[in-house]
Amino acid sequence: MSNPAESQARRRFLKIAVIGAATAPIAATLLPRIGRADDLPHLDVNDATAKALHYTEDASTATGNPTFKAGSNCANCQFFQGKAGDQFGPCLLFPGKSVHSKGWCASYNKKA
Repeated sequence: MSNPAESQARRRFLKIAVIGAATAPIAATLLPRIGRADDLPHLDVNDATAKALHYTEDASTATGNPTFKAGSNCANCQFFQGKAGDQFGPCLLFPGKSVHSKGWCASYNKKA
């Protein structure tokens, strides 16, 4: 004979699984969508963090910075989260903001 406790546990599991499967599509449409780079505001060069890291939207203007190396820009930095060819993309150093792919900051670190 089967154990009544096992039967109850199995029924509870199946009930939860069915409810979860039924509510997943509804929750996916009702929950706020995950922010995309297109939705993120562009980083303002006057932002406090941007100023502290000497962020510029055009790497060619950073040549006066002693840490700047020719060819470095946001597009080839490990912190840049945009796809290749994107003009703007999210950056791990500036959460909730997108940076210009041709930009540069003092925390630049070349992608491996």
